[in-house]
Amino acid sequence: MALPIEQQAKYWGIAAAVVFAILWFLGDVILPFVLGSAIAYCLDPLADRLEKLGVSRVLATVTITIVAILIFCLSFLLIIPSLLEQAGLLVNTAPDVFERLRVALTERFPSLIDDQSVMRKQLSSIGEAIQAKGGALVEGLLTSAKGLINILVLLVLVPVVAFYLLLDWDNMTARVDELLPRDHAPTIRRLAGDIDATLASFIRGMGTVCLVLGAYYAVALMTVGLQFGLIVGFIAGLVTFIPYVGALVGGILAIGLALFQFWGGTQMIDGTSVEVATDWFRIGAVGVIFVIGQVVEGNVLTPKLVGKSVGLHPVWLIFALSVFGSIFGFVGMLVAVPLAAMIGVLVRFGFEQYTDGRLYRGLDKQD
Repeated sequence: MALPIEQQAKYWGIAAAVVFAILWFLGDVILPFVLGSAIAYCLDPLADRLEKLGVSRVLATVTITIVAILIFCLSFLLIIPSLLEQAGLLVNTAPDVFERLRVALTERFPSLIDDQSVMRKQLSSIGEAIQAKGGALVEGLLTSAKGLINILVLLVLVPVVAFYLLLDWDNMTARVDELLPRDHAPTIRRLAGDIDATLASFIRGMGTVCLVLGAYYAVALMTVGLQFGLIVGFIAGLVTFIPYVGALVGGILAIGLALFQFWGGTQMIDGTSVEVATDWFRIGAVGVIFVIGQVVEGNVLTPKLVGKSVGLHPVWLIFALSVFGSIFGFVGMLVAVPLAAMIGVLVRFGFEQYTDGRLYRGLDKQD
């Protein structure tokens, strides 16, 4: 027998309150389990494909886990040290960047920036603040005993959680399906399928797009000689899941650093003042790299890997990330996308039900 709407709303409200309470009080504790669940969810289709090829679930899970650990170890040994090094150099270079910006503005717009102007003081203070706070942040992340312990716990727990969840994923979903109330099972399966389709398109598809574009930007920028190409590519790839933001943020950052690095003028090289010409070719090449990346993303990667629509509007996505990140911290940002997808699907379903109900009532009145 179907439950009345009031009781359904009550139960759903209690479930939502429990989820928010867990995120609020146990955010740091459940972080390895959230990450492990996300990894298992993303790798489940690969395990299913191996099973279709005749490989047992256990062997498929072990194979995927070993390959994933090897890729992570290689990345940790080859990429992470360079990424941290460039991050530290970028933080230390920030005062010079803003100082050269101040000098350039002074030369071209002397009336806007004088010795006592607010703009000049702000440019100088911004670079010093980035160096002080950024350096303290990097140093704190690397030297904090608590931070190191948390990282070690994540490195141990996340693979274990992901392994067991990936191994029993199909059994768990089947068990959950058996526990569904029979009257509501078809509707719940439909909603779960819509949520899964949205998450699969966004997380798996956009995750692949972010990885491909991040690697492309990093390699291309380092090829043209940009000093901080690796970290710029990392940042651009990381925020690519928000349409146009990745290319915009990465492009502005890369072109700004290219102007700082390749702009001509008097420079000190080995203690000698040398007049260096502006390298317009490399500055233009940096801009072309991001134009090509945007064209490839919009016409090839996103249509092929994500699809035409994932059901998550960029504004709704940014709002969810901001709200959950502000309230629940890093764990909140991790669960923001699944919860945003779930809420979006439920809202659309409710609107459809409301619209269909009005339509049926209108037809009854006409009859």
